[in-house]
Amino acid sequence: MLTKYKSLWLSILVIALGLLAIDLISGIRPDIIFKSIVISAFGSIYGLSETLTKSIPLMLCGLGLSLAFRSSVWNIGAEGQLLMGAIGATWVVLYIMPNAPGPILIPVMFLVGAIFGGIWALIPAILKVKFNLNEIIVSLMMNYIAIELVNYLVYGPWKSPYEWGFPYSTKFPLSAQLPRISNTRIHYPTLIIAVILAVVFYIILNRSKFGYEIRVVGDNMEAARYAGLDISRVILLVLILSGGLAGLAGVGEVAGIHYRLRVASGISPGYGYTAVIVAWLGRLNPLLIIIVSFLFGGLLVGGDAIQVSLGLPGATINFINGLILIFLLVQSFSRGRASLTRKRRSEV
Repeated sequence: MLTKYKSLWLSILVIALGLLAIDLISGIRPDIIFKSIVISAFGSIYGLSETLTKSIPLMLCGLGLSLAFRSSVWNIGAEGQLLMGAIGATWVVLYIMPNAPGPILIPVMFLVGAIFGGIWALIPAILKVKFNLNEIIVSLMMNYIAIELVNYLVYGPWKSPYEWGFPYSTKFPLSAQLPRISNTRIHYPTLIIAVILAVVFYIILNRSKFGYEIRVVGDNMEAARYAGLDISRVILLVLILSGGLAGLAGVGEVAGIHYRLRVASGISPGYGYTAVIVAWLGRLNPLLIIIVSFLFGGLLVGGDAIQVSLGLPGATINFINGLILIFLLVQSFSRGRASLTRKRRSEV
């Protein structure tokens, strides 16, 4: 059990070390910070509901990234793909089908949001396949394009005349607002979609020909090419799926939380970046990603709470997330070096 979840346990250790570092900087004891995070995220019905709410976009983005990472395609653009999904949903609601009934409008919103996210991911996919451009750099840079596009729309052509000058689009009609659980912010249609897709992609990855192709390409791209697999097709498909899942998360945020398009930082506080950590901590396993997303949702809720209760800056949780990401990168690099060493020894 300890070996199976080694990354998770070691990451908890990294969090503890991060809290110790914060103690050295701020003078606040690690146990107080940890207690505040746990109680605020998991110690009440409200905390649990907010944790689950924040875990929804992490599930979808993390699931999409796990598909890409499984095939050794490094999509770092989930943040931008999420925002493009939010743009697609807003476009449908306000300008394409403003008077459509909910049973028609909501599925179309999700479909168009997924398409927008998928198209945004298709751009680095094509550039990689056709010109061998590094998908890490391209997908990362496209995040900033998406951020500025959202900000341009809400400050410019899509700015509502009814929002007292604030950079918001017009509020979505009731037919486009996703239902929530009781008095919480949990938009359960998106949650159900996330869980179902996690199960579906777990089956696809482990029981289908396409899943086998993803695993082979991810394990050894040269061997996959030698075996006759169409690597370009796999790269295109996994990036489209990865972007589409992030786009679904964007739809959930604007249709289930804000009921309008707003500035990029208001839609996503970095879900797409945090999802990189979620995907790796979940060992690229769609089912395990559900659990890790919930834990990181709690970490985000706790991060908001300690700003108020302890007066710590909002970047505190980002600091801890950064430590975890550095740890995962070092661990992955070490595994790669060890694997390469074993391979060379076997050749000798």
